[in-house]
Amino acid sequence: MMGPAHSLSGAAAWLGVGAAAAAAGHTMPWPVLVVGALICAGAALAPDLDHKSATISRAFGPISKGVCEIVDKLSYAVYKATKGAGDPRRTGGHRTLTHTWLWAVLMGGGASLAAITGGRWAVLAILFVHLVLAVEGLLWRAARMSSDVLVWMLGATSAWILAGVLDKPGHGSDWLFAEPGQEYLWLGLPIVLGSLVHCVGDALTVSGCPILWPIPLGRKRWYPLGPPKFMRFRAGSWVEIKVLMPAFMVLGGVGAAAALNFI
Repeated sequence: MMGPAHSLSGAAAWLGVGAAAAAAGHTMPWPVLVVGALICAGAALAPDLDHKSATISRAFGPISKGVCEIVDKLSYAVYKATKGAGDPRRTGGHRTLTHTWLWAVLMGGGASLAAITGGRWAVLAILFVHLVLAVEGLLWRAARMSSDVLVWMLGATSAWILAGVLDKPGHGSDWLFAEPGQEYLWLGLPIVLGSLVHCVGDALTVSGCPILWPIPLGRKRWYPLGPPKFMRFRAGSWVEIKVLMPAFMVLGGVGAAAALNFI
């Protein structure tokens, strides 16, 4: 999938979680619903850190381009070191390490650990990075027409405001984890979800996605999971743009309404 579809699917997924929580009688505070959806939308771009031409590579200028090159080389090295007898030869690391459940869990766990040990500045950094990515994915036309500095300023301002809202009593900094010192421990959850949703989206395309690595399937350790080939589509095709993206918008709207007990 392309960046906008990934971000939309991430936001819709978190709003769906909010709807499920409301149905179970544990309605999310509205700031958690909003912030979680934005983080999930941003995190849904992050697995493409192994792709030098992806949306995320442009998000933070030379810094993100450099990180993408490093992650690409790291992913390729891990692939070569762990591939099974049935895995094909590759020339790059795209859709390998960062497109697995293990990577998603590590990224989410790392973010949660940083949030509870690094204090407010760590929380602000997590919010800033994912809000910038959310803008790049959800508002991609506007982001490409404006300067990077404006997008970064929007991300920084939004992160500061939303962190202030979450810090207010009952607004969600201690959602799910109420013990002292566990505030913002939940921030890793939308990051894990966004990464997994990205992998599921890529699994629907012709190349599939090795979500289960390092669990071997037959002679392959990097087995590209996906539906039957006749059900797959090419990234950026009409199926993604005309069918899936509108569907994500509708599902996200329904999820938000249900999460806020409007329906």
